[in-house]
Amino acid sequence: MKNEKILVVGLGMIGASYACKLKLEGLYVGGISARQSTIDYALEHGIIHAGSIEVTKEFVEQFDIIISALYPKLFIEWVKKYQDYFKSGAILTDTTGVKGSVLYEIQSFLRSDVEMIGAHPMAGRELSGIESMDIHIFDGANYLITPTEKNTQHAVGVAREIGEILGFKRISVLSPQEHDEMIAFLSQLTHCIAVSLMCCKDSKHLVEYTGDSFRDLTRIANINENMWSELFLMNRTQLLEQMTVFEKEFARLHKALEESDAETMKEMMRLSTERRKLFNK
Repeated sequence: MKNEKILVVGLGMIGASYACKLKLEGLYVGGISARQSTIDYALEHGIIHAGSIEVTKEFVEQFDIIISALYPKLFIEWVKKYQDYFKSGAILTDTTGVKGSVLYEIQSFLRSDVEMIGAHPMAGRELSGIESMDIHIFDGANYLITPTEKNTQHAVGVAREIGEILGFKRISVLSPQEHDEMIAFLSQLTHCIAVSLMCCKDSKHLVEYTGDSFRDLTRIANINENMWSELFLMNRTQLLEQMTVFEKEFARLHKALEESDAETMKEMMRLSTERRKLFNK
């Protein structure tokens, strides 16, 4: 892949981090952003080799691999509008946090000589914008590849190589359906819990009393409302199912406390501790 050119569409925190790391690893990287100031910043800081705010055939067709770091709906519309500009044989991939409602739609209208392979970096921060770029967010993180029946092993291999170059610790391959179920639980539900915690009590003065537990649990409540509301709605069925699973366990703990059932509480805490140990680095 060293001789192939890569285009990153969307130079926010994740897109710029992708671009910078790939460039540092010796790949030719171009970028597209809606703002000239973002392109200027990316060029001045050596994040990309070339950039544009205009999506032209002359610029896009030189790239062998296109990585989208756009919001899901915007990504779909971008491909619809500009797929005629793609080089024949190009591989298209993404960073979006929902797959089923994105991949199948794109694959339904995408040119037959271009292949779309889904991928999701399980890395990020509650920050946004190119100034928040950090190539180290991939260190020790997980990377998910989500092929459909329309994908070739070549495309899966390209996505895997991207993950390896970026430095992800673990690369997994799973179906779009498996991805959306797991992401609803591991990411979207946790954001729902954090948001609910911050909304259920006036927090203006809580900062004066809080300890690390509340700060750690609500870190992700500092949230991009446009992106996350879109992700929630595009994965609504799976997220609602996981919310129901959580509500059931929370109700069990509530009942145990209400009935002074210490043994049930201890049983849940022992299971929680045992399972949490698997996540310790």
